[in-house]
Amino acid sequence: MNSIKKLLMVMTLLLSVTYASAQIKNKTTETVKISGNCSMCKKVIETAANINKEAKVNWNENTKVATITYDNKKTNLDAILKRVADAGYDNEKFSAPNTVYDELHGCCQYDREVSPKKAQ
Repeated sequence: MNSIKKLLMVMTLLLSVTYASAQIKNKTTETVKISGNCSMCKKVIETAANINKEAKVNWNENTKVATITYDNKKTNLDAILKRVADAGYDNEKFSAPNTVYDELHGCCQYDREVSPKKAQ
């Protein structure tokens, strides 16, 4: 019984150390609109934008708004939104390249609006 308790304590300690080391430092949090339609879009948007210890993005499929938390000493909002555009999703700052948008799955091809810049 004691060995089980010790094992649980060690596992809890390891998990809390792992969680603490994965947290973003020098946090800045912003919300931005990112075009998309479905849960597949959510996965691609978040995968393109998330970088361990640098940026964490949570995109809401219903509101089309992403909450972006990032380490302002390691990256900036433009760099994150550029990665999202390069993955095929227009946002407030960058438009996805047409060739990338055209390759999105049919359910992910949202109605495009004019955006301020083309991702390059």
